[in-house]
Amino acid sequence: MADLYPPQSDDYPTTERSRVRREHDRGSHGRADVYAVLDATPLCHVGYVLNGAPYVTPTLHWRKGDHVYWHGSAASRFLRSAEDMPVCLTCSILDGYVLARSAFNHSVNYRSAMVFGTARLLEDAEEKAGALRRFVENLFPGRWDSLRPMTGQEVKATSVLRMEIEEATAKVRNGPPGDTGEADFPVWAGVLPVRSHLAPAEAAPGLPNGIELPEPLAALIQSGRIR
Repeated sequence: MADLYPPQSDDYPTTERSRVRREHDRGSHGRADVYAVLDATPLCHVGYVLNGAPYVTPTLHWRKGDHVYWHGSAASRFLRSAEDMPVCLTCSILDGYVLARSAFNHSVNYRSAMVFGTARLLEDAEEKAGALRRFVENLFPGRWDSLRPMTGQEVKATSVLRMEIEEATAKVRNGPPGDTGEADFPVWAGVLPVRSHLAPAEAAPGLPNGIELPEPLAALIQSGRIR
């Protein structure tokens, strides 16, 4: 798709498909801005067109450089059909409800990213296992080496897709209601912040006595971060 504007070196190309049409001040094609949203949440939604019909599936993703990865069952018809398919992957984070003096001016604070590219299946078992290792280590640093090693059958039963980001847009709203001209109207207005964080760990049933929560996981919970 042809560029509408010459991209900056650190920006994705601005095209008819990816350009921000409304609230331009909230949008960005900068790689750093797109990466910041992708890296802030493990949950994404991937849009495909399969047999002429649109489908959107939720999954967990991870990023390495200018590529995003996601995984699922090798038996999934979506993943089996996704090879060489154009896809749209989106992430969104709700940061707060914005309450204004009128219903019309209510809004939300959010961060979002929409990235486009072509899905590729990782066929090599060693490459696939390495990608899955990065996925686990990105979420839980140091955990992979403590786990039972993956079996060949488990690697075979898992599909991993990789997509080079060809176009992308990030969009962010962060601030109070935009109705300061109505500040004299006698109703409360402001922001109700929304936060996602890790809660205390819950041990699996049957966990043998003496197996304590690893220190890195305890520190992760203490930090509250989910990614």
